[in-house]
Amino acid sequence: MDAWLTHVDWTEIGYAGLDTLLMLGGALLFSVLLGLPLGVLLFLTSRGQVLEHRVAYGLLSFAVNVLRSLPFIILLIVMIPLTLRLVGTSLGVAGAIPPLVAGTAPFLARLVETAVRGVDRGVVEASQAMGATTTQIVLRVLLPEARAGILAGITVTAVALVSYTAMAGVVGAGGLGDLAMRFGYQRFQTDVMVVTVLMLLALVQLIQMLGDALVARASHR
Repeated sequence: MDAWLTHVDWTEIGYAGLDTLLMLGGALLFSVLLGLPLGVLLFLTSRGQVLEHRVAYGLLSFAVNVLRSLPFIILLIVMIPLTLRLVGTSLGVAGAIPPLVAGTAPFLARLVETAVRGVDRGVVEASQAMGATTTQIVLRVLLPEARAGILAGITVTAVALVSYTAMAGVVGAGGLGDLAMRFGYQRFQTDVMVVTVLMLLALVQLIQMLGDALVARASHR
């Protein structure tokens, strides 16, 4: 095994894996903080809902669709000036998080909107009949009832983020993707490429298993 893995520096692999986890964790946190309320707001301002507003929904929907439609590699490049203003660098873990969030928060918002839209309308109407405010409806009805769907959406987003962190390596963000690009591809070190791909696959499987367990637990409540 050691003879085949001649180019693999496990210390460097470890640091790259840590960078990937930092990018994933930071971007997922901010994506949830932005995407969850955005998804709920999309639902509330849509037709027939408590805050129905055609202009607001149209603008929000347009912005979400634009960000979702841009290929992530293009978004990485386009956001470099904004990333420099926000975090002072476009390189490394810090430089990768703003475009990662911009690419995944709108994606999560649509998933949250879909999950919330699946809540039984009768439950919402009953809450309104009892005098519940919009905030109470969101916090005590919509989010609890849509918990399983929201967790599933976060899981899908986290899996997508893994692939995005790999692409971010192309512009010097670090992580396993950067390692695979610099050594596995540019220097034709197949063993490095195989190891990084296997680590990314293992990470995706772990995220999916954890997400499925949380969804199953939420569904049985």
